[in-house]
Amino acid sequence: MAKKTAQAAVENGPAKPNVFRRFTQYVEASRAELRKVTWPTLKETRKATLAVLGFVAVMAIVLGLIDLGLSSLVKVILS
Repeated sequence: MAKKTAQAAVENGPAKPNVFRRFTQYVEASRAELRKVTWPTLKETRKATLAVLGFVAVMAIVLGLIDLGLSSLVKVILS
């Protein structure tokens, strides 16, 4: 029995650390990666936000016009 247990440990590799240790390692690694991030300035953030809002507005108008056209087409077909 002892041989089977030892052999299973060798085949499966070393045991994983417990869940709390793995979570701690995850948090430490995440903090280390966040320190490496180059965060945008306030000006860059505003510029990107305005670009996104502008794109969303244009797409809303385009999709609204497409919807209006298709609904008119369906009304013509059904009447």
